[in-house]
Amino acid sequence: MAEIHLKSLAHSYSASPQSPADYAIREMDHIWHQGGAYALLGPSGCGKSTLLNIISGLLQPSDGDILFDGVRVNELSPKERNIAQVFQFPVIYDSMSVYDNLAFPLRNAKMPEAKIKAKVSEVADILELTPLLKNKAKNLTADEKQKISMGRGLVRDDVSAILFDEPLTVIDPHLKWKLRRKLKQIHEQFNLTMVYVTHDQLEASTFADKIAVMYGGQIVQFGTPRELFESPNHTFVGFFIGSPGMNLIEVDRADGGVSFDGIHLPLSDTLTRFLSDHPSDNIKVGIRPEFVHVWDEASEEALQCDVTACEDLGTYKILTMRLGGQEIKARLDEDQPIPNGKAYVSFPQQWLKVYVDEFLLEEDAL
Repeated sequence: MAEIHLKSLAHSYSASPQSPADYAIREMDHIWHQGGAYALLGPSGCGKSTLLNIISGLLQPSDGDILFDGVRVNELSPKERNIAQVFQFPVIYDSMSVYDNLAFPLRNAKMPEAKIKAKVSEVADILELTPLLKNKAKNLTADEKQKISMGRGLVRDDVSAILFDEPLTVIDPHLKWKLRRKLKQIHEQFNLTMVYVTHDQLEASTFADKIAVMYGGQIVQFGTPRELFESPNHTFVGFFIGSPGMNLIEVDRADGGVSFDGIHLPLSDTLTRFLSDHPSDNIKVGIRPEFVHVWDEASEEALQCDVTACEDLGTYKILTMRLGGQEIKARLDEDQPIPNGKAYVSFPQQWLKVYVDEFLLEEDAL
């Protein structure tokens, strides 16, 4: 396994890029540590697959270096980098048996047949393919074929990393959770460096120890699922992570805090001072629906809202309200009463986040 360092890396599909907008990958410096389980999460077109193909060697970066354990590998092919890559659609040999598909990369490496048999048997057992080893691959289901693709990477002892490019796209929804759990088990058992590309936050948080959220060709936050949820570093992370996403409201500066539509939101003295050091007028506040406090009755601390909708999702409810001219959402517990017409809410300061030019202002960073 290898530590992968993306050093001052950038990539443009344009022959002569003139501005940051011309780059599919904007300059970044990022490290995937040996043995880590990582996810690259973001919407279509944000640069996830481009970055993965640069790591694997399928694509040469315009600028910067890719280092494996400190060694520059920019000019090395995927084979020379010892990278295994699993794509959206299974890449296997339909005319071969399951056993021969799994054994193929080992036979190419001239491994003794006895060792091949032992390794194939081990991986087939983990992936629950043992009963199918003698079957032709062309007769298998999509999820079985995808497990073969995964297995061809796992059988190799010399692999530097395994890269997954949305590998569960073709899998039936009721089978996805089983394969996600299987991948997690494999990572824990073999201590492999794994990078998993997806646009699905559930897949990312189920699989990865740490998630890199990509937006506009940049990694805007890298952290644990809990860190991404509780302290989004960018407004996009707040919007993209969570269901529903973070409430985000454009605000103006005000004495002791910020305001919108005649409503004043106080901020701590530290944040107020820090905000004064940033001249931008692009200021937003954000709070997760889970952290909006809905009061049972009117209170001096509470702001009055008009209730516009309530979705009952079984174990919880999502309350949609109008505060000033802004729509906000709050999550209610299953047994919490639903306000009728009017609701009273407050925003606990520990969960109220302030963003300038889309990035988080943090008190503990001052």
